[in-house]
Amino acid sequence: MEDTTVKRQTDDTANNPGTDSERFPEQFARTRRFSLGVPRQFTLSPDGRRVLFVRTGSGSDPVGRLWQYEGGEERLLADPVLLVGGGSEDVPEEERLRRERARERSVGVVGYATDDAVRVVAFALSGALWAVRTDGGAPFTVPAAGPVVDPRPSPDGRYIAYVSGRALHVVELDGDDRQLTRPEGPEVSYGLAEYIAAESMGRSRGYWWAPDGRGLLVARADTSPVARRYLSDPADPARPPQVIRYPSAGTANAEVTLHLLTLDGARTEVSWDRAGYEYVVDAGWDAHGPFVAVQSRDQRALRTLAVDPVTGATEVRHERTDPAWVELVPGTPARTAAGALVVPEDDGDTRRLTVDGRRVTPEGLQLRAVLGVEGERVLFTASEDPTETHVWRHEPGAGCRRLSGEPGVWTGTGRGGTTVLAGLTPRGHEVRVLRDDDGPAEGSAPGIASLAEEPVIIPRPIHLALGQRELRSVLYFPSWYRQGTGTLPVLLDPYGGPALQLAVRARGWTGCVSQWFAEQGFAVLVTDGRGTPGRGPVWEKAVYGDLVGPALEDQVDAVRAAGERFPDLDLGRVAIRGWSFGGFLAAAAVLHRPDVFHAAVAGAPPTDQRMYDTHWKERFLGHPDEQPETYARSSLTGHGHLLRRPLMLVHGLADDNVAVAHTLRFSAELLAAGRPHTVLPLPGATHLPADDAVNANLLRVQRDFLKDALPAPEEDSTGR
Repeated sequence: MEDTTVKRQTDDTANNPGTDSERFPEQFARTRRFSLGVPRQFTLSPDGRRVLFVRTGSGSDPVGRLWQYEGGEERLLADPVLLVGGGSEDVPEEERLRRERARERSVGVVGYATDDAVRVVAFALSGALWAVRTDGGAPFTVPAAGPVVDPRPSPDGRYIAYVSGRALHVVELDGDDRQLTRPEGPEVSYGLAEYIAAESMGRSRGYWWAPDGRGLLVARADTSPVARRYLSDPADPARPPQVIRYPSAGTANAEVTLHLLTLDGARTEVSWDRAGYEYVVDAGWDAHGPFVAVQSRDQRALRTLAVDPVTGATEVRHERTDPAWVELVPGTPARTAAGALVVPEDDGDTRRLTVDGRRVTPEGLQLRAVLGVEGERVLFTASEDPTETHVWRHEPGAGCRRLSGEPGVWTGTGRGGTTVLAGLTPRGHEVRVLRDDDGPAEGSAPGIASLAEEPVIIPRPIHLALGQRELRSVLYFPSWYRQGTGTLPVLLDPYGGPALQLAVRARGWTGCVSQWFAEQGFAVLVTDGRGTPGRGPVWEKAVYGDLVGPALEDQVDAVRAAGERFPDLDLGRVAIRGWSFGGFLAAAAVLHRPDVFHAAVAGAPPTDQRMYDTHWKERFLGHPDEQPETYARSSLTGHGHLLRRPLMLVHGLADDNVAVAHTLRFSAELLAAGRPHTVLPLPGATHLPADDAVNANLLRVQRDFLKDALPAPEEDSTGR
């Protein structure tokens, strides 16, 4: 039975141009998903008194600027508008790819690096090398051999290393440039992270300074064994295709080696069992020498190696193994000042922090990342409840202490008796500066201002633990809706897969979008099922060998449990939408469970798991030549004939992460099987579309499709 009051309010909210609901899509796009104006990339001086950070000029200004915070005051160190004029940039191709890998949505100063004293700062603008001294003076250019990527000062501030033309250079601040490496061919680069490292391992760097500034540990990547892909723009047929090297599951990876370089040109290769451990997960160089973490192709073993800085020989210092895969924890391995190794350990169903072989975190506290080591202190993030992530500090003799107070998803950095806490809280982005003698940071702590715009749609989450597995979920009702006045169609809005949570106690952009869909007349349910992080190794690895079954089962259980608790949810009208893994899950839902899901929008879905990259897919599904059944079971291709429900496929034609071929091949399969569906191509768009008009109207297109696709409300016996 349809409630006419509900219908009238839904139509009024969705169609009145003056409402916040109608203004939200443009705001969402203009603010780059509310990321502009948010302070980030914090660096503390050795005494903890100064904080460097990047922030754009406002919540709608895309130009990143470099700032210093000291004594409660902010000082602008570098403004690209004044230095190069305007907000547009012409950046080297390597830098464009680095930004795309990092999902960078701003321009200007998007990254920087400093010396150990935080007195010299280096950054790139439009391919030029710039530096600024934090104790005063204007930014200045440093002569470079060509377009600059990833500049980093030496610890003593005398030199700046950078990559140009796939070669590593070192330049003195007065302009004396030395080229330390020469690529041996067009497929070789020095000092850059290869695709797999940046996209799937979380390693964005390709070189590391020695503490004394006299040498560097440098990665060399040879991509010649990697298969080519050609990305063209059908909307511009005169433009030649872009050629990229993409290692699909089961195919060859780039060959990565490490080399010790001195400033006078001497070079020593680092030796380890590269046949058995081909992945370079991370590396570094501290007071105890160089070190590297390497992982086997099947990802079931990860070794931490100490490197002899003279000979390049390595010694195994630690090894982690797992019958499924060894999870990579950001910030590890690391070492304390005394040389104690800091690594994670999966102990039953708890991922724990270990220091010098001793577990220092309690059972049930799930380690998320190591943020840094100072002396014998270890700063890290961990979760007691999967809906929250907090900053903790471990110190010998004092144990573990939680530094972030209120609910949220927190991260940070610490040095010199100061901790900067950056959190996404129920109120939005917040940054607090905490001294050692302060208690857990609450709202009264001093902080660095966020200039992000306040959303015109404020989420109204109802946090739930649903079903026997206590699935962490968030339910959003329309702000104008009163329970008991009629039923609402249900929209599931998950990601639902590895590496990302959405059902958290924080106001992020995804929650704002879910609330916007609720304002259109849906009850919106977001659930983090098995495979998502924060609930321990057993939960994460429940998807090993099957990326569809457990994830989809949890979405089904969640919506049914929510329907039992909230009778206003009409389970006869259930839709699902998502992007990337969420898009894959949405399409799988209407293929395999049409009894539950009646319509879906799938954005950038990886439909054929063999077409995704080696490190990511082999982690969950094994090698496709050895375990082809896991790839068949976890792909949408091969199951297109099952489609019985309305499905919209959305894909950027320039997506170099999940290639548009995923959608095009699946669409061809659906057509061959006689299964009607809708395809929305986005010319020029990568994995996350950047065009403001596209992002704004894409929300409305999805809304209209889902409203048209859902069945009409069931009538009762009187015909009402």
